[in-house]
Amino acid sequence: MKEEFVVQEAYVFEEETHLTVLKTSLFFSGDGFAVYDCKGQLVFRLDTYGPHARDKDELVLMDSHGRSLLTLRKKKPSLHQRWEGFKGERTDGDKPMFSVKRSSIIGRSRTSIAVEVYDNPGVEYLIEGCFPQRCCKIFNGAKELVAEIRRKVDPTTSVMLGKEVFWLCVKPGFDGAFAMGLVLVLDQINGDHFFDNEIKEPAVHPAAHPAAEDRGLVDPVSI
Repeated sequence: MKEEFVVQEAYVFEEETHLTVLKTSLFFSGDGFAVYDCKGQLVFRLDTYGPHARDKDELVLMDSHGRSLLTLRKKKPSLHQRWEGFKGERTDGDKPMFSVKRSSIIGRSRTSIAVEVYDNPGVEYLIEGCFPQRCCKIFNGAKELVAEIRRKVDPTTSVMLGKEVFWLCVKPGFDGAFAMGLVLVLDQINGDHFFDNEIKEPAVHPAAHPAAEDRGLVDPVSI
């Protein structure tokens, strides 16, 4: 696989890894996420509370201990809704490491997102799909699939879970922290369409089937 951008080596997995992403608030875009591994252990989190609790144009992805891994800041003004990423917690004067923007300002639900890595023109990414439907693929510059966002299905009932719970599938050699940072930007860009769904689907709590958890069939996600 082509060289990839890395936020932190600890999150570059040797095997394909499926992370459970839980949106902890359904009312405001970017208003809280928790990310768990297959054992139900917290991996990443984003904590904000309410629409005015903090500057919504800046988000900080943290590890399970609350350490800042990645800061995402919206660039103003920007017709393409450009966001910039900084390693760790951003301070004044820090230079961004990458930017994320819409490839087109026309259309919102199904879109193409371009990711440019600064100071390394050989590394770039393209995100294609429909984030409100939790169906996106992330490709590197060589058009290799490096991560994927998709709906999660309860294996015991074959019921698709609500869109507040979904998979982030990370390919070997790609940084899971970087992938989750891209998820946060997608949520911000498409936040107004979180409930834009004509088909009403049953929302199943990820821990609604404890017997299945005991058999290791679903992730033991605690809320």
